[in-house]
Amino acid sequence: MENQQNHYSRNFCFDRKLPNFLISVKLKYVKLGYHYLISNAMYLILIPLLGVTSAHLSTISLKDLIQLYETFKFNLVSVTLCSSLIVFLATLYFMSRPRGVYLVDFACYKPPQDLTCTREVFVEKSNLTKAFTEENLLFQKKILERSGLGQKTYLPKAIVSVPPNPCMAEARKEAEEVMFGAIDQVLEKTGVKARDIGILVVNCSLFNPTPSLSAMIVNHYNLRGNVLSYNLGGMGCSAGLISIDLAKQLLQVQPNSYALVVSMENITLNWYFGNNRSMLVSNCLFRMGGAAILLSNKPSDRHRAKYQLFHTVRTHKGADDKSYGCVFQEEDETKRVGVALSKDLMAVAGEALKTNITTLGPLVLPMSEQLLFFATLVARKIFKMKIKPYIPDFKVAFEHFCIHAGGRAVLDELEKNLDLTDWHMEPSRMTLYRFGNTSSSSLWYELAYTEAKGRIKKGDRTWQIAFGSGFKCNSAVWKALKTIDPAKEKSPWIDEIHEFPVHVPKVSKAGVFAGNVCLLDNCVRGEHVSAELLCLRGTCAYSASMFAGEHVPARQLCSWGTCACSTVMFAGNMYLLDSCVRGEHVPTEQLCSWGTWFIYALLSSGRLVRSFLLQY
Repeated sequence: MENQQNHYSRNFCFDRKLPNFLISVKLKYVKLGYHYLISNAMYLILIPLLGVTSAHLSTISLKDLIQLYETFKFNLVSVTLCSSLIVFLATLYFMSRPRGVYLVDFACYKPPQDLTCTREVFVEKSNLTKAFTEENLLFQKKILERSGLGQKTYLPKAIVSVPPNPCMAEARKEAEEVMFGAIDQVLEKTGVKARDIGILVVNCSLFNPTPSLSAMIVNHYNLRGNVLSYNLGGMGCSAGLISIDLAKQLLQVQPNSYALVVSMENITLNWYFGNNRSMLVSNCLFRMGGAAILLSNKPSDRHRAKYQLFHTVRTHKGADDKSYGCVFQEEDETKRVGVALSKDLMAVAGEALKTNITTLGPLVLPMSEQLLFFATLVARKIFKMKIKPYIPDFKVAFEHFCIHAGGRAVLDELEKNLDLTDWHMEPSRMTLYRFGNTSSSSLWYELAYTEAKGRIKKGDRTWQIAFGSGFKCNSAVWKALKTIDPAKEKSPWIDEIHEFPVHVPKVSKAGVFAGNVCLLDNCVRGEHVSAELLCLRGTCAYSASMFAGEHVPARQLCSWGTCACSTVMFAGNMYLLDSCVRGEHVPTEQLCSWGTWFIYALLSSGRLVRSFLLQY
């Protein structure tokens, strides 16, 4: 059974390697990227032309200007034609130039403290539902311990209640708390009135009620009647950047407008209460969260905006059956609905990512990197030379990376394949640790972390990249328009940013599993005694140690109001929970108020002997 559990843990921790980015890429995606480059070639050509023209004009003397004036004074037709041509070209240029899209500000929702879900709470509440087998409780515990999530993530009340209450009313309540909480913050930060918003885009993959979430916002904030509202559903964790791209396209045809983008996921109606392991993984990773982003195309907003959006690149692999089915919502054999994650997920994500960055590269990489990449590609494709493909260094194109915090294994592989440093990966890892996988909004928690650390300087470029069901991989490139002062920012990190970064161990042991009490460490006279399972019904875990007669205080890891940790000192020695002197039995301590188990301990010749008495 243990081998089988380890087998499933390996399968569904998604520790399969991403495809090596050093392998060949398809030429059509490189062509697509260079197509984007050529589409903007006019701007690249104008710069040297203006430089040459300026250099030439600087050599003209006053005498030459007088002579030119005399020539045109008697040639009215030429002057009129030249003037008309200049005006026409200038008008054509300004009309065809895409409008600038500015990120005025954004806000991330931070749930209240009473919704905090530690690993111990997760395991205990899962056990109390009586929905999971003992083997699958252990499976979830192992996934959770290796997930990279910390002790302060959040779950909605409907899930952590005993018994759980996943219903439409609770799901709407969660959606309102998250959306309105984030929107209130962003409107307060920007000073924009709700009636000024002309475009509204909401994305939530798994909760799509009627009326829609976008209608819920229109109703709550009394938005104007001609607002362009969109509600995107079923598009996975990459939907946040799809919403940004949609808002960007709408802002190109709606002058002087504000666009509000809301990204979130709903947990209440999408918690899986079955025993299909491919569906249980999402329970361990996804947590409560959301973000609101205010975009503008008003030139007057440029001076106060934080960032300007330069590129969005979208990749969709849905034409391939394996990619389409790797994240799939369906019913299990007991008709319980869940989201099944395929074992091919890592491989599919890697292929989508490779395609996306191959297309993005020509838009953002400096010419030196592009030439090296293109020369290597030509040598391999045309001249059939056996050389390794050149992988561009994206660190020369971006100062900051916001990679979707989908899970620890994904972040590890991206760090290795893109040759990123711990510093570059820190926002993603700390977001996963502090808030968990908040789906499409995780990118904004990461950007907020970068701001709170004071890292954003004027001119810095940030790459946001996310992937989700379908299978899709999307990128957005932002350029900072000003240096961000963290002291003036309101974000979910601001009160605790001094605590980060933290070390995230490969395995974070949960002190409690399935309601058991575990004695994690104990020493008698310097001899280590192996941990024992003390109680099958208890609700506490303890950790204590003793070395060379020195007392180290016991640490209570988890308490649900039913158990107390007790230690007794005698002659410089520490005995846990019970103590014995010269082999004499000392009265017992009741570990658990359930009234079912008592512990007795005897000490003889330096050996710790345990006996159990079951009370009825």
